[in-house]
Amino acid sequence: MSNISKEHGDCLYWLGRYTERAFTALKSLERLYDKVIDRDPEHYKKYLDCCGLPDVYGDHRKFFHSFIFDKENPSSAAYSLERAYDNGIVLREEISTDALAYLQLAMDRLASSENAEQSLVVALLPLQDILYSFWGCIADKVYDAEIGSIIAIGKYVERLEMYIRLKYRPGMIEAEFGRLCAALRGVPKNTPYRYNTARLSELVEIIGVDGVCTGKEDKALSAIGKLFDYY
Repeated sequence: MSNISKEHGDCLYWLGRYTERAFTALKSLERLYDKVIDRDPEHYKKYLDCCGLPDVYGDHRKFFHSFIFDKENPSSAAYSLERAYDNGIVLREEISTDALAYLQLAMDRLASSENAEQSLVVALLPLQDILYSFWGCIADKVYDAEIGSIIAIGKYVERLEMYIRLKYRPGMIEAEFGRLCAALRGVPKNTPYRYNTARLSELVEIIGVDGVCTGKEDKALSAIGKLFDYY
């Protein structure tokens, strides 16, 4: 039986989720930024629709600033990085000081990009590299397989949820679901984040080998949200 407490398991899980939330948001906003600047200034509203969020911005510039830099916006990259760092501090011994330093570096880089003179995409490119380095450090420095699996579960749960919401290609959704299943197999029974088999079966039926079928996105998101719910 694992020595990982439920509280510690939560920190591992949310470290994975928040770090991935920041990374996937930045990648998605990068593509969205190109479309807004080149073709349609109103295109940012489609992103909000996919996330089930109202347009309280009225302008694509305010939208991008809020979703990238606003620490008070729970959907922003800045908010997610701070929450990831908060969990990382608790996990310093498990993930290494080096990995924690990459999270600090990512927050610093994001803050320094807020008033950058070059384009937003160019200014934020080094931040993506820093987050890649963070994940590389996790892979290299975390020696406990169960700890690594719980972090990976958080990462792939977040990625799968965001890919479904943002309507990524079915093949990409299928691939991330496969990665999530592999991470789930790395957590023994009666330990934190042992999945609910009924919810996982729902996801297998919905996603299968062809990605999420049109019209079943809400059902898939509901099953993901209840993957660790036994009540």
